[in-house]
Amino acid sequence: MQQKLDKRARSDLFRKRLAAAMAEKGVSQSALGRIVGVDRSTVSQLLGGAQARLPNAQVAAECAAALGVSADWLLGLSDRPERIADLLATSLTMTEAPRALVDEQIFAWHREAAGYKIRHVPAALPDMLKTHEVLRWEYAPHLGRTVDQAIGASEDRLAWMRGARSDYEIALPVHELTAFATATGYYEGLPLELRLEQLDHLQALADQLYPSLRIYLFDARRVFSAPITVFGPLLAVLYLGRHYMAFRDSGRVASFAAQFDWLVREAAVQAHALPAHLDKLRARIA
Repeated sequence: MQQKLDKRARSDLFRKRLAAAMAEKGVSQSALGRIVGVDRSTVSQLLGGAQARLPNAQVAAECAAALGVSADWLLGLSDRPERIADLLATSLTMTEAPRALVDEQIFAWHREAAGYKIRHVPAALPDMLKTHEVLRWEYAPHLGRTVDQAIGASEDRLAWMRGARSDYEIALPVHELTAFATATGYYEGLPLELRLEQLDHLQALADQLYPSLRIYLFDARRVFSAPITVFGPLLAVLYLGRHYMAFRDSGRVASFAAQFDWLVREAAVQAHALPAHLDKLRARIA
């Protein structure tokens, strides 16, 4: 919480911050006066030691704009010198999301968060958990001959994440695995042998990697989440389809993490019960 200052203390803080900003930008009193539209003596009064006075709002705003800082910071109302637009630019970014197995941006975020817990609500069954044949069935029509290279890269990414000492939690809607097992919706036309192989593969990964990898299934009729990934305390990413929207301010990252933790609490199938659920799905279609 910002400490309340009396008028004299605020004037002193304004003088120091104005002088620091001018020195940082290499702006003289005369130059600042010309930019702001006041004479040099006015700027001199603002910097005038014990006799310094607070400017009116217009002059404070013009000084801040000229020096590339926020008026709130100059006036001691904020501890951050950046302007609101600059803060937003660094805390919120939009990045293209390619429809491919090789996604350098996602991998870069994973590397940045190595050692932190990663929470993930995917848009569908995660690529890193799919068999080669399921990946080929899904992506070959789009990627053509490059699909084998993409699958190899995906394997490398999974191997890297296994060794990154990051706990990985995934929350999926129950109906996603049901649709996969029964070849309905998105997975219509997927051959039975590929589905059985995929369920066995998912079972093996769940057994091998638990508890570092924990997969939860939630009932989308009761709870819902858009596709999101939370990379520890560093950033949270919302998947929009063609783009990722990435947030780095701690408040929003904490909100995304709380959303994921809510899904876990409300999960219809907890991580330890996933193998039994997969067995039921397999028996249903075998």
